Amino acid sequence: MTNLKAFTMPKWGIEMSEGTIAEWMVSEGVPFTRGQVLTLIETDKITNEVEAEGDGCFVRMLAEAGEVYPVGALLAVLGDAGTDTGAIDAFVRSFKAADTAFAGTEDEMPVNAAATPAPVANTAVISPAAHAAALAAGIETTAVTGTGRGGRVSLQDVHQATRTEPSVTLQGPFEQSPPTNAFASPMARRLATIHGVELAGLTGTGPRGRIAKADVLAATQPVAAASAGPVIEPMSQMRKVIARRLTESKSTIPHFYVRRRVRADRLLKLRAAADPKPSVNDYLIRACGLALAEVPAINIQVHGDEIHRFATADIAVAVATDGGLITPIITDAGGRSVTDIGSAMVDLAERARAMKLKQHEFDGGSFGLSNLGMFGVEQFDAIINPPHGAILAIGAARPEPIDDDGAVRVVPVLHLSLSCDHRAIDGADAGRFMVALAGLLENPERL
Repeated sequence: MTNLKAFTMPKWGIEMSEGTIAEWMVSEGVPFTRGQVLTLIETDKITNEVEAEGDGCFVRMLAEAGEVYPVGALLAVLGDAGTDTGAIDAFVRSFKAADTAFAGTEDEMPVNAAATPAPVANTAVISPAAHAAALAAGIETTAVTGTGRGGRVSLQDVHQATRTEPSVTLQGPFEQSPPTNAFASPMARRLATIHGVELAGLTGTGPRGRIAKADVLAATQPVAAASAGPVIEPMSQMRKVIARRLTESKSTIPHFYVRRRVRADRLLKLRAAADPKPSVNDYLIRACGLALAEVPAINIQVHGDEIHRFATADIAVAVATDGGLITPIITDAGGRSVTDIGSAMVDLAERARAMKLKQHEFDGGSFGLSNLGMFGVEQFDAIINPPHGAILAIGAARPEPIDDDGAVRVVPVLHLSLSCDHRAIDGADAGRFMVALAGLLENPERL
């Protein structure tokens, strides 16, 4: 019997409907071992490495790198090296994608049999998908021990009955390029090792000159002539989602803006004396959490005709990555110390740039915060990220004259801009929030 199996687009999370094959890490007809990375799959917010569950070989690779495929789509065919081409063609023609309307159930997993199934007794309590898999494998279901409720045989039980323990060969650590001080993303470093690209010689196009995945991939391609015109590249799946959401936000949400200057000299003095030294952004997150507790009318989500109000301030903080903007969430910002917020933010930002965040760590939140002060930007207005009701934009602190009890002093001043959804937030509430926030930042001992 021909041993062919389908390798399909996985489903991670309820909302996932499609994924992009970022890159194949193995080749057709070349055997791979258990634990080896087979492919990189991009979703709306993350890039996942798909590892081999056992030794195997792709006898037919159908999906093209850079293309988008729906969940359940046939990406490649697993089988024994040297399998007859006709059998593979028949398997591909007979493949039917599983119904992924309800993710996580065993009966939706794809099962395909290219060869004529052997008769199988069905005297045991068994799920339909498990029975089909047993038919394809030609095993007696009565010999399979069921682990489901009441001894029911599941699809996983059938898979376990057909598995053979792979032999383990220790090959030592993964070979990497010599250490370099180049400012590059984790994905860029991995691709540079795989393709033999020297990071030290690349010019980064990411934030602050960071070397991105695209820079490494570009280095593997021949340089186009200057007269050949612009380089055209399709939007990544993540960039498409950002474009769709922000277009929807600006076209459907009536934005209004409340702006205020805040003296920052006392805050910067307090920070300079701290050990360990949190970032200014950590103090701002904490201040926003406390101000939202004082003015809860801003701590909301808007869903159609409904306003969802929250007891804690879960603040989504904008972080720039190679693929675009992502907003990891600091939960209960008003109930955490500045030091705790700083540690959590470092961890979330690192995993955001490495595309390793879990769904609940960036999906949700009750308020947004975007800080471009580290780029020297003095003032800007941010677009609300639905379903949030508001987002605070923060610029760099710069010396400006202020009235200090009748005396004119020149001190560092922050420019704050609050973008609000006028369907759910009134100007008076936005003003009260800015008063509360300014009071906290100008009296930082309260933080």
